[in-house]
Amino acid sequence: MTTTADQSLWLSALEAPRPPLTGKHTFDVAVVGGGITGLTTALLLKRRGLTVVVLEADRVASGVSGNNTAKVTALQSTVYSQIRRAHGISAATDYATASQAAVQQVADLVELEGISCDLRRAPAVTYAYTESEVPAVDHELITARQAGLPVRATTDVDLPFEVHAAVRLDDQLALHPVKYLRGLADAVDGDGSLVCEHSRVLDVSGTRLSTADGQVDANQIVIATHYPTLDRGLYFARMELTRAYCIAARVSSPPQSLAISTGSPSWSIAAHEDKLIVAGAGHPTGRPAVEPFRRLEDFARRHWQVEEVTHRWSAQDPTTYDHLPMIGSYTPGSTTIFTATGYMKWGLTSGTFAGSLLADLVTGKPNDLAERFSPHRFTLKSLPDLVKKNAEVAAQLVGDRIVPADATSSENLPPDHAHVIRDGLGKTGVYRDPEGHLHAVSMRCTHLGCLVRFNAAERSWDCPCHGSRFDVDGEVLEGPATKPLPRREPR
Repeated sequence: MTTTADQSLWLSALEAPRPPLTGKHTFDVAVVGGGITGLTTALLLKRRGLTVVVLEADRVASGVSGNNTAKVTALQSTVYSQIRRAHGISAATDYATASQAAVQQVADLVELEGISCDLRRAPAVTYAYTESEVPAVDHELITARQAGLPVRATTDVDLPFEVHAAVRLDDQLALHPVKYLRGLADAVDGDGSLVCEHSRVLDVSGTRLSTADGQVDANQIVIATHYPTLDRGLYFARMELTRAYCIAARVSSPPQSLAISTGSPSWSIAAHEDKLIVAGAGHPTGRPAVEPFRRLEDFARRHWQVEEVTHRWSAQDPTTYDHLPMIGSYTPGSTTIFTATGYMKWGLTSGTFAGSLLADLVTGKPNDLAERFSPHRFTLKSLPDLVKKNAEVAAQLVGDRIVPADATSSENLPPDHAHVIRDGLGKTGVYRDPEGHLHAVSMRCTHLGCLVRFNAAERSWDCPCHGSRFDVDGEVLEGPATKPLPRREPR
């Protein structure tokens, strides 16, 4: 019997870990985070003659960069329509310029560094899965053209179902993200620069960073942790976090297009070798997930002859309140600490152009897009969305406290299930694992005190306010929280 791997298709390519940081060191720049943004920034800075250290809390590419659909494309569902509504066509044009440059930069780095990462050219497609999605496709076609993308309309897409309308952009990229990031890390490591794994940054004081076993003094710092750590810039109040799910399935003839539908649910389709990749079933973090992996598998089996589902995985993505990434100084006016976030589920592309912009900002090189993507911009048109988002957070913070608990004890809790029990004035979340052991934690998120909720699809406790996630024993899986949930004695 074959068992589906509960990890991404890409993570099996991880090799022997790199040593953690030990001792005291000095570098020109310290980069926190070994994903697409951190490694791209680090390599570009090294190419400019700076010494760089990359400090990764886990393994290079083990985060969102290694848990995606591996598309590097400037056409991204209906992103251009969203940006135009929030900012106008000039912003959409800037985003298109940056995204096209990112696609080319990935191809250039693969060639220059000799990275073996299964790179291939493929068309990106935004398609209408149902007739009701046709207007959104038509609008994206018009907007993408006005933004400068050489897109064209078509219904001829290599998908085994009717496509009612589609926008196509040729010469985009598919690759193996872990192999690509491993190649970037190899290029950074050496000649005075260093890449360290299992080196979680525990403290930042000025430009001194401390890990469990080491210390770095740097002239400048780049926080490239997908969701900014430190919590000094109130980033959590300006972003919404969502979870999305993926499966890989072995099929006889997978499509070559990098396709995504415009509707809800959205069906994202890609392929690697003999495997079909289907992604979607997304939801705001902390909200109920309704059998997401089953829904993806049902979709795949409905349209392809699936021999076997081989992998399943998920990722978390932040979207800014005004639908543009935030790339720049961590706090207004800072010339020592920089960050990037808010990639709207298109991190391989946006993380690449973020790396290019960050390298310019760190070295003081002018960049025409710096103001556009500044984390400290203010968008009056999007202010109602920001107010609404934070009102919803306030409602969660108050409302969850008056919701009754599920039970008074866990005696009858079945295996692989969780529930909530009252614990004095608070609440305890209890999970019984398949072996029958109970795991109990406080439900108060250690970020700002919202009550977490159980995500049955991933066996995690997720915060609906700002997206922090914890395992069944309370350890942090995703920020902005940095401290674990306190453990409780199960009853």
